[in-house]
Amino acid sequence: MSTTKKIQSALISVFSKDGLEPIVRKLHEQNVTLYSTGGTEEFIKNLGIPVVPVEDITSFPEILGGRVKTLHPKIFGGILNRQDNESDVQQMKEFDIPQIDLVIVDLYPFEKTVASGASEQDIIEKIDIGGISLIRAGAKNFKDTVIVASVNEYSLLLDIITEQDGSTTLENRRLFASKAFHVSSHYDGAIFNYFNTDETIYKESIANGQVLRYGENPHQKGFFFGDFDAMFKKVHGKELSYNNLLDVDAAVNLIAEFKTDGPTFAILKHNNACGLASRKTISEAYLAALACDPTSAFGGVLISNTKIDLETAQEINKLFCEVVIAPSYDDEAITVLQEKKNRIILVQNEVELPSRQVRTCLNGLLIQDRNNITDNKEHLKTVTVTEPTAQEIEDLIFASKICKNTKSNTIVFAKNGTLISSGTGQTSRVDALIQAVDKAKAFGFDLNGASMASDAFFPFPDCVELAKKAGITAVIQPGGSIKDELSINYCNENNLAMVFTGTRHFKH
Repeated sequence: MSTTKKIQSALISVFSKDGLEPIVRKLHEQNVTLYSTGGTEEFIKNLGIPVVPVEDITSFPEILGGRVKTLHPKIFGGILNRQDNESDVQQMKEFDIPQIDLVIVDLYPFEKTVASGASEQDIIEKIDIGGISLIRAGAKNFKDTVIVASVNEYSLLLDIITEQDGSTTLENRRLFASKAFHVSSHYDGAIFNYFNTDETIYKESIANGQVLRYGENPHQKGFFFGDFDAMFKKVHGKELSYNNLLDVDAAVNLIAEFKTDGPTFAILKHNNACGLASRKTISEAYLAALACDPTSAFGGVLISNTKIDLETAQEINKLFCEVVIAPSYDDEAITVLQEKKNRIILVQNEVELPSRQVRTCLNGLLIQDRNNITDNKEHLKTVTVTEPTAQEIEDLIFASKICKNTKSNTIVFAKNGTLISSGTGQTSRVDALIQAVDKAKAFGFDLNGASMASDAFFPFPDCVELAKKAGITAVIQPGGSIKDELSINYCNENNLAMVFTGTRHFKH
């Protein structure tokens, strides 16, 4: 039997009629018999095109307020029959079941209804039964049936039936079946997640993936699954790479810590801040952030917590950087930043980030809640005789916000609303501290009077000893070591102020 099949009949039953008219007109032009239900039937009639109500096939009306329309053997027999199976062919004749070659169907908007905050009753009514059954039936019998389960496939269908004069190949039908099973599995996943209360079961389906140029390195394939356009408006520049996206993610998470602060600018490289400062103007904040480490800033990702103006854009334009992110820009600023052809310029939208973080591990996944705790003054417990000054408290909180978003083990130095230096991703906290001291010295920063943050507790007093020698006067850490007293005693003996937060901020 030929694998190329002519469409002679079609069942069309859709919730949304957008984009349907050209297909209906083309099918009518090709003398295809159309079957339909309810609102779709009325839509086709209004186009002046003949349509056969499903009730004429089933001899049974819609019941239960429209909950049951197409669930009938004469409908599903027409879709599921195997045209090369003699028994199926005989039963089709015996029960007078019409052949259905094409099914066009979509599903009730369950996810949109949930997102709208609708009542549970309204949400339940948006769980599609007939539609999902039609999709699965058509997809299962792809050898004989064409299934179109989404408006996203309308243009593909129209192209095929136009170019192939109403015929489809087995390859065409298998492709539509694959897309249909994606629609059905995604839909079922959304329904399950609405009902699921068992945190040990994880299901995720993301429909809008994109192919990246490559992964972390050119020999690795790379993909991004998510709604980038919901988070950002890209106004200029080349396509973002895998590494760009990782840095953008780190930048967004970091600047969120300073959302309600004054003008703050951050520069990141390899997911870590190499410059960050808060000032009275965003231009001053940028220049101060750049001064933290102008070497690492080369090729970095830049992000602001407020509008970027012309003055700031002119300064940024002197630096080679991959990405610039801000909630808004002056028109003149955009014009200046666009002078570099490949520079990516993003406008960040207000979008809630996922409450959980997921990463691959061994032959499975690791999932955890997002670290939503940002240390603030209310969290601080002074554990030393010497209390931090008001300015030191500001710097301690400032340093802690950066520390939380820096790879462990990490130590961060801050002074007067400026990142002085940090030690990142070291195998020991002492190494991280030594790295931070050396880096501060390399760029000519005076650590006298600076504040220090650590992402985890000090098991020994060696870190506070080194900090004191470097000029640090105040320390913030979570506390919780069985040997906390050793560090506390050293601070008391050497006039260091130290506060505990009670919250560890490991980031691996």
